[in-house]
Amino acid sequence: MLQDRTFAPVIERLRSAGLRPTRQRLALARLLFGQGDRHLSAEQLHEEAVMHKVPVSLATVYNTLNQFTEAGLLREVVVEHGRSYFDTNTSDHHHFFHESDGLLRDIPGESVVLGALPEAPAGTEVARVDVVIRVRNRK
Repeated sequence: MLQDRTFAPVIERLRSAGLRPTRQRLALARLLFGQGDRHLSAEQLHEEAVMHKVPVSLATVYNTLNQFTEAGLLREVVVEHGRSYFDTNTSDHHHFFHESDGLLRDIPGESVVLGALPEAPAGTEVARVDVVIRVRNRK
């Protein structure tokens, strides 16, 4: 499946973000960005890589996801201590987190209205506000 698609758009995306398009970065980027907006954990991406016969360790997947996040290609969404998802949609938006199955679903940014934010500490500014609304099935 991976062999069927061209690398050109992925190479350009990585270079535009200031990243060198190594073989592993290219393969992981194609898995991440080839299917529209997605929310994946490092473990889920590693499973996909193994399924597509991409020889990559879980540590490399973590490193690559962190590099992509620092370069602005992904957003990290922390849903609880030790549990993060990486979001390919970097636009202004928020999330529903389904506690029962771990599913993360986008909420358009304009759908969440905040009354007021506290003043940022001296010498800083608010970069972004991330809202995660936890939901569960009704009993």
